[in-house]
Amino acid sequence: MIRWEQLDTAQIPGGGELRLMRRGGELSIMSGSIELMNSRLGGSEEALATLACAAIGARAKPTILIGGLGMGFTLRAALAALPPQAQVVVAELIPAVVAWAGGPLAGLFAGSLDDPRVRVREADVAEVIGESQAAWDAILLDVDNGPGGLNREANDLLYGEAALATTRQALRPRGVLAVWSAAPDEPFVARLRRSGYAVEEKRVRATRRGRGGRHVIWLAT
Repeated sequence: MIRWEQLDTAQIPGGGELRLMRRGGELSIMSGSIELMNSRLGGSEEALATLACAAIGARAKPTILIGGLGMGFTLRAALAALPPQAQVVVAELIPAVVAWAGGPLAGLFAGSLDDPRVRVREADVAEVIGESQAAWDAILLDVDNGPGGLNREANDLLYGEAALATTRQALRPRGVLAVWSAAPDEPFVARLRRSGYAVEEKRVRATRRGRGGRHVIWLAT
C-alpha cells in the first residue's frame, strides 16, 4: 500500500496550517485531519464554474472573480466556458497555494495560469469584493468548505448578511454569486434571501463521472 507523503506546508493567516500531500499520482490539500480538496474529486468544483457561467448568459466581455485557487478545477472550467474577451481574477489568500499551482500542482492547472484572460491576486477575496462597485458579472466562492467551514470568524466576512450586502454592490446588474459547499446550509440560504437574492440550489456529484458524495452549489442572483 502506498503511503501518503507530505510535500509542503503553508501557514493560514490568522492561524492554522495547510498540508500538501501526495500518494502515488493522487494529491490532497489537508487542514488538520480534514481534506479540503483532492485531485480525484474535481467534479463539483468544475460545476461551480459551468453553472455560474451558464447563469450569466452570453455577455460579450464578462468579468469573473473566483475566491480560492485550490487545485485549479474551477478556473479551468471557467476558462472553457468563457469567451476570449473575458477577464478572470482569482483571489488566493495563501501565497504558498499560488506557488504550488506552479510547482507540484502544475499538471492539474494545465497552463491555465498562463491564459491571458487570467490574473491571480494574492489577497483575501473579501477585500477584493469590498473594494468593488458593480465590477463583476459573477463571483464564485469556494472557500473553507463553504459557509459552514472551519473558520467561522473569517466566513462571516464572506457569508454573513453584511458581507452578502457588500457582494450585491460588487455585482453588475443580473450578476450571479455562486457558492460551493460541502454540505447543505439552510441558515445560509435564509441569509441570502433576506439579503435580496433569488436563490437556486444545485446538488452535484464530487467526481466528474457522477459518483461519490454530493456537494451543494447555490446560484444567487
